[in-house]
Amino acid sequence: MFMGEYQHTLDTKGRLIIPAKFRNQLGEKFIITRWLDRSLRGMPIELWHELEAQLNALPAGKSDARKFRALVFAGAMAAEFDKQGRILLPANLKGYADLTKDVAVTGNGDSFQIWNAQHWLEYQREAEANFDSIAEDLSDFDF
Repeated sequence: MFMGEYQHTLDTKGRLIIPAKFRNQLGEKFIITRWLDRSLRGMPIELWHELEAQLNALPAGKSDARKFRALVFAGAMAAEFDKQGRILLPANLKGYADLTKDVAVTGNGDSFQIWNAQHWLEYQREAEANFDSIAEDLSDFDF
């Protein structure tokens, strides 16, 4: 389970330290891809295979399904840790998520997200301000 919030800094070469608690759950290779809300999503290979199947099942006749599938697959990369527990993020993913220096790495249950720290703060503030109504909208899920 990926839980918690961690603040890190992207170095000048585009390397990012992934929290040790997350590294232990990922194995030697894992996937990072473009995700929702201008963030990146990191996940174990097994979860990626599940997501692949879901993406491949999207209806090819629907324009939005094609766009979503194309963006997720095009933004996906296999990642490996260096000896310091860092990964190298390519320019296209850093640009998509607006990652320049300060980064938030947040747990998301079965995966984790990588955010521009300021974007995460804004996203978090908005969600917290509406937390009760968000929970109410999810009442069908028995919260």
